[in-house]
Amino acid sequence: MLSMPFMQRALLAALLTGLLAPSIGTYIVQRRLSLLGDGLGHVAIAGVGLAFITSTSPLIMAVVVAVLGALLIETLRQRGQASGDVGLAILFYGGLATGVLLAGAAGAGTGTLSQYLFGSLTTVTGDDLVLIMVLGAIVLIPAIGLAPQLFAVCSDEEYAKVLGLPVRFLNYLIVVLAAITVTLAMRTVGLLLVSALMVVPVAAAQNAVRGFHKTMLTAMGVGAVAAVGGAVGSWYADLAPGALIVVVAIAVFVISWPLGKLLRRRRQQAELPDEGPVAAHQTTPTHPHVHSPDCEHLAVRHGSHVDYVHDGHLHAEHGDHYDEH
Repeated sequence: MLSMPFMQRALLAALLTGLLAPSIGTYIVQRRLSLLGDGLGHVAIAGVGLAFITSTSPLIMAVVVAVLGALLIETLRQRGQASGDVGLAILFYGGLATGVLLAGAAGAGTGTLSQYLFGSLTTVTGDDLVLIMVLGAIVLIPAIGLAPQLFAVCSDEEYAKVLGLPVRFLNYLIVVLAAITVTLAMRTVGLLLVSALMVVPVAAAQNAVRGFHKTMLTAMGVGAVAAVGGAVGSWYADLAPGALIVVVAIAVFVISWPLGKLLRRRRQQAELPDEGPVAAHQTTPTHPHVHSPDCEHLAVRHGSHVDYVHDGHLHAEHGDHYDEH
């Protein structure tokens, strides 16, 4: 298998896609927009159809159209002119219909369009691989380098504004990176399945680990294993690589579910402190000091009386409770 140049390119493209898709998918899941990848994938179909009409590179044209669509829908969302559901519906149906119409007008058959819809990993050319590597670096560097800022925006926009972060710019950056990632994955798993590679590894990572950074790194590992494993499996089993990659990712998620529950149970047991026997209260026998508002001790009101707190860690009985002195 490794002696075949087309399989070498296919494995490299699968590895890069498996790393990129979950890295951006972590932010998409955090924003509760798991279906955004599907919407952007449908917009990218319009770019592929436009490339057939203009006789240009489908990958480059898909990137341009998907980025423009992502910027448009984010602008509408920020201005309050379209909700998330309405925006995704526009992406789904408008992009898909436009892409199919343009492809038909260009004389491209369904077989030509299907390699972008469901992936055609073994047809990746050397130029495609170079472009995937360049655009992959453009996506991965800010996705990892700006992780704290992007996480803050995805978690709580108002809090991010309080911190002084450029929330609007970071929101645009997230959707642009997602659009580029979707189009890069169209030759690996296809535009109709790319959302699964963005979301499923993240869900599997969330079952196994805690913390944003650990989740992202684990999701990238799961994505890389699923992408390379699916590509290798498709070679030996003679199956569609894109579909097999998604099935492998889902299988990892299914395995991570009970495994994650077991790990969480063990963590909880390990985190319970062994406090030993509980020490009894040490009660002060006498307290000759007379408290007053001017004695500089902390005054704590308890119902109808005031307790004064100071050093010593002894306890004085006050009715049904103890006060520490």
